[in-house]
Amino acid sequence: MSAPATDASPTTVREFRLPDLGEGLTESEIVQWHVTEGDTVELNQIIADVETAKAVVELPSPYAGVVVRLHEAAGTVVDVGSPIVSFRIAGEPEAVVRPVPEDEAPARREPNLVGYGAAVEKGGRPQRRSRSTVPAVGAPGPQVPALEATVLPATVLPAQAPAQTRTPTAAPKRTPVPTAALAPGRPLPAVHDGLSEASSQTVVAHADERPRSTPPVRKLARDLGIALEDLAGTGPGALITRADVLAALAGAAGPDAAVLDAAVLDAAVLDASTASVGSPEPARDERSAAATGEIRTPIKGMRKHTAAAMVASAFTAPHVTEFLTIDVTPTMELLAELKGSRAFEGTKVTPLTLVAKAVCIAVARNPTLNSSWDEAAQEIVQYSGVNLGIAAATPRGLLVPNIKGAQGLALVELARALNGLTETARAGRTPPADLAGGTLSITNIGVFGIDAGTPILNPGEAAILAMGAVRSMPWEYQGAVALRSVMTLSLSFDHRLVDGEQGSRFLADVGTILRNPAMVLTMV
Repeated sequence: MSAPATDASPTTVREFRLPDLGEGLTESEIVQWHVTEGDTVELNQIIADVETAKAVVELPSPYAGVVVRLHEAAGTVVDVGSPIVSFRIAGEPEAVVRPVPEDEAPARREPNLVGYGAAVEKGGRPQRRSRSTVPAVGAPGPQVPALEATVLPATVLPAQAPAQTRTPTAAPKRTPVPTAALAPGRPLPAVHDGLSEASSQTVVAHADERPRSTPPVRKLARDLGIALEDLAGTGPGALITRADVLAALAGAAGPDAAVLDAAVLDAAVLDASTASVGSPEPARDERSAAATGEIRTPIKGMRKHTAAAMVASAFTAPHVTEFLTIDVTPTMELLAELKGSRAFEGTKVTPLTLVAKAVCIAVARNPTLNSSWDEAAQEIVQYSGVNLGIAAATPRGLLVPNIKGAQGLALVELARALNGLTETARAGRTPPADLAGGTLSITNIGVFGIDAGTPILNPGEAAILAMGAVRSMPWEYQGAVALRSVMTLSLSFDHRLVDGEQGSRFLADVGTILRNPAMVLTMV
């Protein structure tokens, strides 16, 4: 009698590491998991929502199988390349998952995910931002421009130790912090002025093991100039903790000063977060947060990216802003006519639609406005196509998705593209490809009742046009005063590559079209 048949299909467990979602980022936040441990998933099934610097992106599964482990909880900020989920896959022999070396690029160790990668159409593949590296302790590092320093987040202090101005001599004593052990043959890390040369300590360590730590601890160590590979962690599984980093800082004061005063240690941590920013952080009000109603929000995700981008743009590109106030009554009359036409039936058409079309026509006559400054190559790059960015206010912050090849779209096509772009952005579902490769942008501040402003350039672009509110006001018309529809246009441009004459001619052309749309016939 034969034995009953059994299912002996081989299986294997595979880790899925957080990929670079096409923006050159080093970390992302897991907003929400759509699966739990034990769930069966299909290939390309959405398993999580991940927040990048610019948008929330749906993350598809690279495998078909069973979820055996979720490595990170929702709300966790995860480094690119770190494991986030493990799958059991049938049909493959059991295999031990080997650690992936640090120097392997995520692109080589991750499956090719559907829909990822920013399809930049600026004329050639964009250079990806290189991962920043921290120089070895004691070794001279590259000179960092003040601009780069200004965008570093200064959030190294934990919630229980807020930044305050302290007087070291008046600070109370506190319990000594255990000095972290160091790997053999490695010097103690160099620290701030006021701390003497360190004595060496040794402990048995494995040179081939990568130090284990959390992202906040890695950032604290980086800001303080502490090399994690020099430390032996005291946490579970040799995890390097914040206390280990601070202990190494304290230990660097020498055998006679292994215990630093609490105020000195806190001041050193504070100095690390503010020394390269250009100006010290002002002292916090001594009143309690409860008394003042103070609310603190971590700077991360899109807000962190937007802040860095705006600082980089404002202090890299010399901005010039020009203003033009015009009578747009003929444009508003055309708008009313288009809304009632059959061609635009079911399509929302707004003043932004007509301004966008005017910009595309004007830039063909003034192509310098559709350029960028390549600092590395010391070249001005001019683009034949207009990837028109539209600034959109979303619940998660400012986004500037762009319409690829906007100059080639008919007016009704441009209207539909604008509607789709803004709706997707406000829903938080803008794909990375729509956020990359912009060449020229428009921001509609008129929807907030604002007349004019000085918009900051979107990084990598030469110009941005702000359109103000359309207002009915007295205006000179055909030799008399009449009530007309009036709008102010504000144009900011990068004076490194756009001369005043070129910027003025572009703005004048946009104004001419909006004053009298029939003038388009003389420009094309």
